[in-house]
Amino acid sequence: MWKPFLATAVAFPLLLSCSSEPIHPSDLSDETSLTQSPENRAIVAGHAFIFPRFDPDNFVRQVDNRFFPLTPGTRWVYKGEEDGEAEVNITIVTHDRKNILGVSAVVVLDRVFAGGELKEKTFDWYAQDTQGNVWYLGENTKEFENGRVVSTEGSWEAGKLGARPGIIMLAHPKVGDRYRQEFLAGEAEDQARVVAVDIDQEPVPYGRFNNCLRTVEFTRLEPGVKEAKIYCPRVGFVRARGVEGPAARLVLTGITHSAR
Repeated sequence: MWKPFLATAVAFPLLLSCSSEPIHPSDLSDETSLTQSPENRAIVAGHAFIFPRFDPDNFVRQVDNRFFPLTPGTRWVYKGEEDGEAEVNITIVTHDRKNILGVSAVVVLDRVFAGGELKEKTFDWYAQDTQGNVWYLGENTKEFENGRVVSTEGSWEAGKLGARPGIIMLAHPKVGDRYRQEFLAGEAEDQARVVAVDIDQEPVPYGRFNNCLRTVEFTRLEPGVKEAKIYCPRVGFVRARGVEGPAARLVLTGITHSAR
């Protein structure tokens, strides 16, 4: 649901160019500005490309980013359609943890149903650094047909087979910010760009929210396909729709909380 790229802490962070090739900050042109801060920023092709440094010692146990809160026991229900087929998406923050690159990640279970049958089942792994950025450390995904697994395409884990962690939500998103969400060459290369902040009166079946954030997500692996997503404070992801490519939509219809 929340798709949704640096495997180890190094002296200098890497960023990803439009061609998805790693670039070292020293290779940037004079027209590219780079600031060293908790959220490193480079101006690439007119966009602020964000690439925080990945440091396993710089993480906290909870994920409480206001646009991406992950409290164990929280359950989101979404309804929508893709390619004309109605879908129900159920996402649960489990009480499980997974150690990835020395970081204890929260395990989130995401299931997609179509016609009452399980279509996709994914375990996503997230962790938050001390600045408040939420990192995406990988996913184990399975697609089903007639109750049988037919594909695991898109699965990846940071630190394995060249996969690198990415950012799923910035601590302080600003319009124009662009960031890599995941990276495993040829398998998982999603990126996102912040296009609007402080959106008020954003309605979905579950409620109406203010001070929301809009991003557009895209990947080199699917040219011409883009998806807009809305995230709202203390709730998280509330709405998605295709803006280029296949028609798709998804809206939040309910949230529940439960103890272990």
